[in-house]
Amino acid sequence: MPKQDFLVELGTEELPPKALLKLSKSFQAGVVEGLKKESLAHGQVKSFATPRRLAILVSALEANQADRLTEKFGPAVKAAFDADGNPTSAADGFAKSCGVTVTSLGRAPKDGVEKLCFSSTLPGRSTNELLPAIVDAALAKLPIPKRMRWGASRNEFVRPVHWLVMLFGEDIVPSTIMGVNSGADSFGHRFHHPDKICISKASNYEALMLEPGNVVADFAKRRELIRAAIVAEGEKLNANTVVDEALLDEVTGLVEYPVALTGKFDKLFLEVPSEALILAMKSHQKCFYLLSKDEQLLPYFVTVSNIRSNDPSQVTKGNERVIRPRLADAKFFYETDKQTSLESRLDQLKKVVFQKKLGTVYDRSLRIANLAKFIAVYTNQNEAQSERAAVLSKCDLVTNMVGEFADLQGLMGSYYAANDGEPELVAMAIGEQYMPKYAGGDLPSTAIGNILAIADKLDSIVGLFAVGQPPTGSKDPFALRRSAIGVLRIMVENKLDLDLLACIKMSLKGFNSLEIEADTSEKVFEFMIERFRSWYSDEGIPSNVFQSVIEIKPRKPYDFAKRIQAVSSFVELDESAALAAANKRVSNLLDKVDDASLSTVVNENLLVDDAEKVLFQQLRDKELSTAPLFEAGDYTSGLAELAQLKEAVDGFFENVLVICDDMPLQNNRIALLQRLRDIFLKVADISFLHTS
Repeated sequence: MPKQDFLVELGTEELPPKALLKLSKSFQAGVVEGLKKESLAHGQVKSFATPRRLAILVSALEANQADRLTEKFGPAVKAAFDADGNPTSAADGFAKSCGVTVTSLGRAPKDGVEKLCFSSTLPGRSTNELLPAIVDAALAKLPIPKRMRWGASRNEFVRPVHWLVMLFGEDIVPSTIMGVNSGADSFGHRFHHPDKICISKASNYEALMLEPGNVVADFAKRRELIRAAIVAEGEKLNANTVVDEALLDEVTGLVEYPVALTGKFDKLFLEVPSEALILAMKSHQKCFYLLSKDEQLLPYFVTVSNIRSNDPSQVTKGNERVIRPRLADAKFFYETDKQTSLESRLDQLKKVVFQKKLGTVYDRSLRIANLAKFIAVYTNQNEAQSERAAVLSKCDLVTNMVGEFADLQGLMGSYYAANDGEPELVAMAIGEQYMPKYAGGDLPSTAIGNILAIADKLDSIVGLFAVGQPPTGSKDPFALRRSAIGVLRIMVENKLDLDLLACIKMSLKGFNSLEIEADTSEKVFEFMIERFRSWYSDEGIPSNVFQSVIEIKPRKPYDFAKRIQAVSSFVELDESAALAAANKRVSNLLDKVDDASLSTVVNENLLVDDAEKVLFQQLRDKELSTAPLFEAGDYTSGLAELAQLKEAVDGFFENVLVICDDMPLQNNRIALLQRLRDIFLKVADISFLHTS
């Protein structure tokens, strides 16, 4: 039988729009995995997903499995026959398990031993027989957090299932899945074509869904149709439609035949912060907003309808009627909130619990304020404004606006702070306290914003470590890893010369009412610095470069980053391999020496060999020339200078015997090597760069 296309479509009640794309991809992956497991060759696999269906089309699928040759091995030949050549019980037992006599068994080597073996051909099964189980298994693996039952059925799925299409070419694949018998009948758009559509052939599916079904079944195509349509709506108004990709995916999961319509709202609402209006439009009404050419919010919105109306203006008016109360609520909340200052809301925070053992949000605000003040002094920033921003930072949590739109926390605080007459930098910092909000997100743009964002995240990290709730394995319910990366990014990318361990210890002082393990600050520090490992791995930095730096535990993240950059440049130099090997050799040698005898004081009078004299002189020169470079944090230039020691180091190891009978001479040479190692350790332990 020739290769044929295979179609499976599961028709359901409306699927959750935010999960639709994930469900579709998982379904496709499950079917592909099942086909591979059954050794069924095929061509392209395409998925389809709409609010009422999940479908997979597999092109050029084999009609049967290929016959498979199987080999079964038994006992070793030596154990299969006795001294007279008669079969042992082991041989008889193996032959019986294969359904043949001992004389029918063959012999073949396995793992270096000649064994009895039995070969047979397993006939391939029909693809039609295998497909139902493959589809059923793929559906069972879908990432559905909560399944539901419907009617009297015991079947469970994300939504009730109403029809099932399974076609192999033009033939129905007999099956019952989710309590529904397979057939060739699908259904089109719920309103525009609610009648049955007979799928005559698997490959005709997409075309039939579109005409007569009025369904754009391909999720990606439907998404791009929506994108083009909403952008075109904006262009009609000489405006830019802002396309939020997550919202675009969600809207794509809500419609089967998209129609873009533009509505408008009262300009009076533009008095409300644009972020609040945008969030109201996006979260509640699934609308796209429009910006003028100078990036100002316009009193228009674009919706995507699932109905091709004969009178679109009526649909638009309906959308406008629905969106107005949402915007009116936002305006009411904003005007009401402004009547009460942020500072006067501090007492309300005393009733909001942050974490059972860590107290209230009010307690947290005071801790953050003390830490912000410490960081401000450390970085020569405005101490009073940093403290003020921290004290007020959580007050917007008890406002009406944030109560309705939690995503606006911090941002609304900045608006209300400005309304209260707080200094501009204080207001801006309150708005930046949660940055970066996600991986790769924007960082604070102000110095006080940096301080507040660091203090806020450190308080959470340190506090939860203090009460014994650090991340474990893959579990990180408080997103402490993300917070740690955020702190590191702020310090590195905004070039803050901050001592992370000192900040952690200062933060710990705010939890003095708790019984805290003595090594908590070190645990937090190691947890945070360890985040650099995945950071630099993603950037393609070799693990040995990272290890060479983390080994000396720099306490300042920005300094850590500069060392990584320096070592990365150093390994590109021709001299690096030899110097890394020399450092490894020195490290191994010093490990064997009694610590009490280690010294870096070199007695010039005991330098008897020309090679050790040359090394001492060049090393002393480099100590002087690199000192100001290392002091300034210019590790790249410093290592480039030290690379010039290669010939002197090579000459020393070629001509000088370190471990000798003359103990004063031996100790002097060890001191010289200790100084050599110490100067490199001012940047990193480059012995880790030695790979052989």
